[in-house]
Amino acid sequence: MDEGGTPLLPDSLVYQIFLSLGPADVLAAGLVCRQWQAVSRDEFLWREQFYRYYQVARDVPRHPAATSWYEEFQRLYDTVPCVEVQTLREHTDQVLHLSFSHSGYQFASCSKDCTVKIWSNDLTISLLHSADMRPYNWSYTQFSQFNKDDSLLLASGVFLGPHNSSSGEIAVISLDSFALLSRVRNKPYDVFGCWLTETSLISGNLHRIGDITSCSVLWLNNAFQDVESENVNVVKRLFKIQNLNASTIRTVMVADCSRFDSPDLLLEAGDPATSPCRIFDLGGDNEEEVAGPAPAHAKEGLRHFLDRVLEGRAQPQPSERVLETKVAELLAQGHTKPPERSATGARSKYLIFTTGCLTYSPHQIGIKQILPHQMTTAGPVLGEGRGSDAFFDALDHVIDVHGHIIGMGLSPDNRYLYVNSRAWPSGAVVADPMQPPPIAEEIDLLVFDLKTMREVRRALRAHRAYTPNDECFFIFLDVSRDFVASGAEDRHGYIWDRHYNICLAKLRHEDVVNSVAFSPQEQELLLTASDDATIKAWRSPRTVRIFQAPRPRPRAFFSWLASQRR
Repeated sequence: MDEGGTPLLPDSLVYQIFLSLGPADVLAAGLVCRQWQAVSRDEFLWREQFYRYYQVARDVPRHPAATSWYEEFQRLYDTVPCVEVQTLREHTDQVLHLSFSHSGYQFASCSKDCTVKIWSNDLTISLLHSADMRPYNWSYTQFSQFNKDDSLLLASGVFLGPHNSSSGEIAVISLDSFALLSRVRNKPYDVFGCWLTETSLISGNLHRIGDITSCSVLWLNNAFQDVESENVNVVKRLFKIQNLNASTIRTVMVADCSRFDSPDLLLEAGDPATSPCRIFDLGGDNEEEVAGPAPAHAKEGLRHFLDRVLEGRAQPQPSERVLETKVAELLAQGHTKPPERSATGARSKYLIFTTGCLTYSPHQIGIKQILPHQMTTAGPVLGEGRGSDAFFDALDHVIDVHGHIIGMGLSPDNRYLYVNSRAWPSGAVVADPMQPPPIAEEIDLLVFDLKTMREVRRALRAHRAYTPNDECFFIFLDVSRDFVASGAEDRHGYIWDRHYNICLAKLRHEDVVNSVAFSPQEQELLLTASDDATIKAWRSPRTVRIFQAPRPRPRAFFSWLASQRR
């Protein structure tokens, strides 16, 4: 300013100078005078700062809920949980999984030390209870989930046994008394299990049919197994699904479709011409198109193939595994129950799980609708209502990710499914189900809209994994209103923004990060669990400043009054 208060530089020139500065320098310059303060808050200036600093593609618009570019820049800078505030060392071995209660007041952790620990989530996290599962012949605990009213905890574990054993168990723990209420067998153990209602849970069982052919049965179990009346079912079969080429059903979860119409963040797929999406709806929008028994020409083709094999005319001669798969497909045709539709047409809940059709490596996601009458253990016990010809249940939808699936998570509104996948090489062909294609070190975080049944957005990338197919393990991810987080084998957890598709933070551990969990009531709090046997709590810079702000000292009068009372 000159002596008369007139700016020496026009606003346009100050604006051009500020464009060459970084965000911190712009804010510092804004403290010099009123003119610079006004220019430092210019919306066009902060739009440029935003796209440049966060490296967001220019065609991505501002978040629909944002009111200014300055505030949006501040949101991403100040509300991401990237400041380590506490390290928990009560576990003595690798920590595999974390889960929050719906209230956010508690969380649970599972570990290779074979304990399930329940924690109080206060400003300083403290241990409430530790359940040792070794007396029940468990090798380790691997997964937990709170029921809807936070009164019960589902804990999943792996039995002691040979290296190739796949048996496990699910335990239900009361959160009032920490008493063990019931135990349910679970095979394979990486079905994990999940709640369907407040008092019923889903488990799995596996029945071998041939060398590489089997069927998975999904069971609905009452959490309270000591029912006095013999007329009340404590278990009921939900679905029986055929597995081909050594595949099995794993990683079950439930999505509540009633929440789809009020999404917390609407992710647009963009222009289909420029962003082709994988459509994976097997049933279509028209009920007349519902997937049913295979068409007659497909059956005839299989029969002719088997006839040529039996007569020695098939060239080249198929291997025993190929022949087993073809016979299994033929037997299933005409003996598979098509997807059942709701009488009212309303969606209820989706059962989501990993599966496959080419190899034991989980490369597909199966989706099966659960109707209201199926959500209770009342009624026929072992599928007596099923016709004698309907031996298997058909899936409603299938996603093929062309890679090894190592993690899945739902958005808080249950509309979007996020999937960690390690891709197969482009054009890879599976010749032997026991030798899947090699998998990439880069992890792709894919996003699918469960309402439209389409893939949306491009894959998120930053995190990596190194183990081969036969040693690959699950890396749990979590989704909040604005962010998505995942572990990785590169000793870091990662946080992305859901709207802008950018990586915002890397959270360091000393070993593999197996699991992450946002507080459902406070997305500025994130927990990470690692093979280094620790759990770390991370908060946003904003909340750290709030918690560390000095409390106001009591006024002199109240200090005098307190001293007189002593």
